[in-house]
Amino acid sequence: MNKKYEVPDASLEERKQFSAKRSFILAIMAIIPGMMMVMVDSTAMNVAIPSLSKDFGVSFDTLQWVITGYMLAMSVTIPLAGWFSDRFGAAKAYIITVILFVFGSLLCAMAQNADQLIGFRVVQGLGGGMVQPIGMAMVFRLAPADKKGQVMGMLGIPMLLAPASGPILSGWLLESISWHWIFLINLPLGVITVFLGLRYLHKSSLLKSPSNSLDKKSLDLLGFILAPVAFVLIALSINVSTDSWIAWSMVITGVMLLIWLWVHETRHPYPILELKAFRTAGFRRGMFVSWIQYMALNGSIVFIPQYLQNFKDYSPFQAGLVMSMLAITSGLLMPVGGKLFDRIGIRPLAGAGLGIIAIALMLLSQMNTNADGVLIAGLVGLLGIGMGLCMMSLNTYILQSAPKESISRATPLISASSDLIIPLSIAGLSNFLTMRVAAREAVSGTGTFAAEMAAYSDTFMLAACIALFGALFSLLLKTTRHK
Repeated sequence: MNKKYEVPDASLEERKQFSAKRSFILAIMAIIPGMMMVMVDSTAMNVAIPSLSKDFGVSFDTLQWVITGYMLAMSVTIPLAGWFSDRFGAAKAYIITVILFVFGSLLCAMAQNADQLIGFRVVQGLGGGMVQPIGMAMVFRLAPADKKGQVMGMLGIPMLLAPASGPILSGWLLESISWHWIFLINLPLGVITVFLGLRYLHKSSLLKSPSNSLDKKSLDLLGFILAPVAFVLIALSINVSTDSWIAWSMVITGVMLLIWLWVHETRHPYPILELKAFRTAGFRRGMFVSWIQYMALNGSIVFIPQYLQNFKDYSPFQAGLVMSMLAITSGLLMPVGGKLFDRIGIRPLAGAGLGIIAIALMLLSQMNTNADGVLIAGLVGLLGIGMGLCMMSLNTYILQSAPKESISRATPLISASSDLIIPLSIAGLSNFLTMRVAAREAVSGTGTFAAEMAAYSDTFMLAACIALFGALFSLLLKTTRHK
């Protein structure tokens, strides 16, 4: 009699597991296209600016605001992502922001002059700023408890391939059709994302608005004002000459507003940014190691294409091929890093990843004009290996260290902090490079070419030291996963 019911019971359990797995896969398929669409668009404009400046008859500096305005608009809305997700539910918030992004894309494709394009890019950025943090929070919530590292590692693949493919896709569209299609291509992607979202995300209980009191969904008005203004001022100051008193005024004002924001958010019962999460040692240390990674890696990789074009006479396309090794190797290693995170925890992964980044940067600092292009591509690939091991694993560790009820507000905090750290790191290392060029010329009396070569080596070595410090600091992270 017992045997009679063993098969149906087992079959029912298998069907439940299959249904849960299928639902999860379909939900991920609804989230990833929207995130990729925004990330591709964030880098696609980089190669389109020269062509657009000719088509609209304006200067290159004017068209740079097509990128700057978009990034500033994203900085404004990233802090809102957590409140928006809690207020309307993650699924509904995600669909709304994707629709806003697609609407902005349509307006951009219809722009008749540079001013219109800049304004419409701001509209596009208002939606795009919230798509990634809301999407990442949804993936983290939906992932099985014992496979969060693996799932977040898999999510890292499109997050790297999308920005890497943006310039390639943009260049092909510019040469084959017209610049309008850089934006029009978002329409079918957006429609697919909205359709899949309504079908597979909207009904998920994990993605609905939490059943808390309305007070918890009320908007932190002062935080809403302070956070975007502080981020915009600091981001704008990077795009203004450092010798200008206006730039210094923006930096000082932005920092003061950040301090005010910190004090306000840590005291507010329902803050727009969950800064109280920094009270948790694991979250605090994880964020610090993540910032070091951004400083060492993202702050330095912008100089590799410059080195290749200035000293190796590479074309932009050839330099792009070399840099594609970063996306390839990191994309291959991220799923591996995710699986290892679920088994061995963050400490060995963060230490090994940052250690590999430090070694690669040290080797890059020894390059000269005789360095082979294949060797440089290999070193760039080595950077990608280090990045693949630690980047998404650190993000998973940070989210697991945050209070469970604050996940939707912790992801905007990660995105907002990286949006500040990366440009500040690039600006800092750029200034260091300029100072080292002057110092090398003064000490050795050599020409500008030799001084610049030596200055690049100094800059890569500084970045390597930053990564090495991060590897050592990662020993303070917990060895096991935060449960």
